[in-house]
Amino acid sequence: MRNYIQPGDTLTIPAPAAVASGGVVIAGALKGIAAGDAAPGASVDVSTRGVFELPKVGANEFAVGAAVYWDADAELATSVSTDNTEIGFAVAAAGAGSASVRVRFG
Repeated sequence: MRNYIQPGDTLTIPAPAAVASGGVVIAGALKGIAAGDAAPGASVDVSTRGVFELPKVGANEFAVGAAVYWDADAELATSVSTDNTEIGFAVAAAGAGSASVRVRFG
């Protein structure tokens, strides 16, 4: 294939905002996890596929396969879709009171 560029599991993009390694990156429809720290506009490698453990709203519960949204203001995964961005789905149950949820991106 002459038009093949790369697998696309990790993309290098300008950081849409300051981000720390392991932080959620949302740039338009692109969603993933930062592989390193970056200032706004600096290049950052973003993993767009894989399973990552993210902090979540303590009161939220997730069943396997449930949609996971990102609350950019709180910097927490949530089950609430209103005003939040869908980032993937839960690959393990996470009960109320737990601090994190495992999310599959891609």
